[in-house]
Amino acid sequence: MKNLQEATERICDLKGTLVAMDALLTAVLHQLPQEARAGLLQSFTVNAEIARTVMLHAPVSELTLAAFERDVSRMSTYIERA
Repeated sequence: MKNLQEATERICDLKGTLVAMDALLTAVLHQLPQEARAGLLQSFTVNAEIARTVMLHAPVSELTLAAFERDVSRMSTYIERA
């Protein structure tokens, strides 16, 4: 039971970290001029493809891959519209 509690606490900790990072990225995007966001989108697309390739050759779950794809899509859209 202790391992389950520790895992649950770690998951909650990671969720908080991700929400804080999302808030930071949102704030940064709002401060970037349109020209910078265009470059950011291009760089993000390249880096996401690299990360995708690495994950496809690593022992990660389908849930992880699905979350990655969902958030890459969400972030790409946000970069375009911020």
